[in-house]
Formats: sequence, structure tokens, C-alpha cells
Amino acid sequence: MAVEFDGGVVLGSDSRVSAGQTVTNRVFDKLAPLHHRIYCAIAGSLADAQAVVDMVNYHLDLHSLEMEEEPLVLAAANLVKGISYKYKEELSVNLMVAGWDRKKGGQVYGTLGGMINRQPFAVGGSGSSYIFGYVDAAYKPGMSQEECQQFTKNAIALAMGRDSMSGGIIYLVTITKAGVEEKSFLGKDIPQFYDE
Repeated sequence: MAVEFDGGVVLGSDSRVSAGQTVTNRVFDKLAPLHHRIYCAIAGSLADAQAVVDMVNYHLDLHSLEMEEEPLVLAAANLVKGISYKYKEELSVNLMVAGWDRKKGGQVYGTLGGMINRQPFAVGGSGSSYIFGYVDAAYKPGMSQEECQQFTKNAIALAMGRDSMSGGIIYLVTITKAGVEEKSFLGKDIPQFYDE
């Protein structure tokens, strides 16, 4: 999941990795850096996602060296889109790209199936179908950084409580002009929700 705020973005994910009905890793960080202030949220095949992340990271490093400046978030999203579309028959992955750059500030891009779409917030992964109602009702344009962090934590906690393939701990990454802040939440630090 990723959400924009004035001055940056917040990305969040759970940590459970599964193969079919088997949990293969309980604490994997699904928020991968593509460059200094650009991250992606991973959904789908972990091996495919890691391969795409490595390719995009390599190309963004080269681009940054050639241009002698940090790459734009849109450039990263376009690289992900291009690779996703070129290998659409071989890949089983969805990467949501988010970050901060000097031109447009905080940005969130969906790149599913070789398309690119900027959104104020986006959700993905197996748990997303359980939280569409919540995010549609709780999202408000103009939320502060702290509100976006809480919104993301709440949405992921709700997905973890309803989707058997989601769980573990919550990872949050906040990206601004000042840099990147990574946090993890486990146990009683994860918001609790109870059905009435």
C-alpha cells in the first residue's frame, strides 16, 4: 500500500510470504528500495519481484550517474512498467512504485500489467480485496504525514486480520525531501480491530 501526502509518501506492507497455502517467510520486508528516495511495494512472486527490483535498481543507478542527478519517480515507474509489460507472460508480480523527487514531490504509481497510473493512494496484494471499503471510506485528500502513516497501519492491520496469506509484522517507509524513514510494528503496536 502507498499514499501521498503534501511533501512525501508513505508505503506499507505486511511481512508474510507464502507459496500456495504454505507460509515460507513470516518477516520478509516487501518494501524494496529502487533508489535513494524511490521504493516499491511487492505483490506476487517474490523471485520475479526481486529480479525486477534488481534490474530497475541497476538502470536507475546508471541513469543517475549519466544525468548527474537523482532519477524521477516517474522514470522508475516507467522502468517497472516496461519490464512488466515486456515479460508479462513470464512474470507473476505487481510492483507499486512510490517516492519523492525534486519535480513533483511525493508520488504513487500503479504499474499493473504494463500500464502506469498515478494515484493519491493505491493498495495491492492478496489482502487488498479485504480493505477496499475501509480505504475508500477513510482516505481524505490533504492528510498529514502522521495521518497517512496511521491510515496505512490501520489498512494493513485490517488486511492481516482477514486474509490468511497476510500477516506477520507491519513495515512502514516514509519518504520526504529530508530522506527515508523505515519503521516496523509488531505485537501490541499493530492496531487491533474487532467485528461487532
